[in-house]
Amino acid sequence: MNTNEYQVQDQVTLLDRPIWNALNSKHSGFALGNEYAKRYPAHILPFIGLDLDSEQPLEQLKAWMKPDEIVYAIGDLPKIPDSWQLLNQLDCVQMFCPELSVTTLDESVEIITLKEEDRAEMFELITSVQPGYFAKDTPLLGHYNGIRVKGKLVSMSGERLGLDAFTELSAVCTHPDFTGKGLAYQLVLKTCLDMFQRGTKPFLHVLNSNTRAINLYERLGFVKRKDIAFNQLKSL
Repeated sequence: MNTNEYQVQDQVTLLDRPIWNALNSKHSGFALGNEYAKRYPAHILPFIGLDLDSEQPLEQLKAWMKPDEIVYAIGDLPKIPDSWQLLNQLDCVQMFCPELSVTTLDESVEIITLKEEDRAEMFELITSVQPGYFAKDTPLLGHYNGIRVKGKLVSMSGERLGLDAFTELSAVCTHPDFTGKGLAYQLVLKTCLDMFQRGTKPFLHVLNSNTRAINLYERLGFVKRKDIAFNQLKSL
């Protein structure tokens, strides 16, 4: 094992608190809050990160929340005060890719880099498939790839949480009329290849019940790291 592999193993525990550690590293420029609690701006991502070793971090965040605003936290939660409500918890698995098992793209599939002018169409596609976790300016967080059919964006994947050594694969979606054609497989592979080329390791979150997606990721070299909750919270 070389020095870089040791460093990655030491740092992988940062993924236990991925939002908090993203907002304290690569994405610190997006962070609103203080030393105990931080959030992404609402127009970029409805995610919050908390210092679980501090007293009442959710209360610390109130100054940066609107009444009745809904946000998401990944992983363990602190004690929830009366001024907050836990609305829902999704049972997810966090997966990590130490090394891709596939490195060759299908050249017959044309993958394009999605740009600023594509944002409205990106938002329309992903909110029609996976509403709630993507805002109109979420693409500011990383690189996004897509596939068009007859000019229409039908499949995409990209990056969300960014830590110094890791980047979260996210926004993997395909229009229902185009599923089963291997488009998501090619997009995920392309996005992960780009991450490795930049010297960062991919990780992701997926519902435990989504065995089809889990199997796809495992074929590419992802391994299950831990069960982790997606917590939907409301600021009262």
